[in-house]
Amino acid sequence: MYHTIIIVGNLGRDPEMRYTPNGQAVTNLNIAVDDSYTDSQGERIKKTIWVRVSVWGKMAESCNEYLQKGKRVLVEGRLVCDPSTGGPRVYQRQDGTSGASFEVSARNVRFLTPRSEADDTYQTVESAPDTQVSETDEEIPF
Repeated sequence: MYHTIIIVGNLGRDPEMRYTPNGQAVTNLNIAVDDSYTDSQGERIKKTIWVRVSVWGKMAESCNEYLQKGKRVLVEGRLVCDPSTGGPRVYQRQDGTSGASFEVSARNVRFLTPRSEADDTYQTVESAPDTQVSETDEEIPF
């Protein structure tokens, strides 16, 4: 049997990376997915679904290096069920109410936020400041 889930959303906080005892990288992402629908009275209802994502190996290291809070991502993966319930992980919030957490183990993560010149993460390497360009070098067409 095979299942897959695709999620597109924004990171709710910066990635958190750690290493397992055997040295494998794992990065945890918290992704906010906007959902909206129209109720029976015709009102537009908007809500946010939070999904916890675990990313493994080299992909985990890339996510930790290039992603940050607010960036948009597409995650392909599989749902991870709570072994005791077979469903989402159920927990108690600090205010005493119950909550459930959907968790995904990522197979693929795509960065959807475009690179911008103002973003320090994607800066290009500049040439050395003491480099001189002669007039004859400017005439070369390649």
